[in-house]
Amino acid sequence: MNDRGTMKWTSLMLPEHIEMLNKMWEEQEHKEMPVLDEQQIAENNMLLRDALENDLEIRIKYYVDHEYKTIEGRLLYIDILNERLFTDEIEIKLEHIIEVILL
Repeated sequence: MNDRGTMKWTSLMLPEHIEMLNKMWEEQEHKEMPVLDEQQIAENNMLLRDALENDLEIRIKYYVDHEYKTIEGRLLYIDILNERLFTDEIEIKLEHIIEVILL
């Protein structure tokens, strides 16, 4: 017997209830920002500096909107004052960077 859970009752629910259920399911999928230790932060900073100085390609794993995302490319510049990093595609807050890998 295959039970579809609450999905089988959605045709009998009000649209507001369906919306609340959808929001609840989305929130269950949310990921948390990992806490990095000082060694990982220092290593990420060193790799970012090397990539910027030597125009190297990098892969950055970062956290945004309850998701982990990855981008590859070259750094354009790092705005230390506003704590942001710029690539040719995107702007990332430095505090959201999880991992940096030189390619």
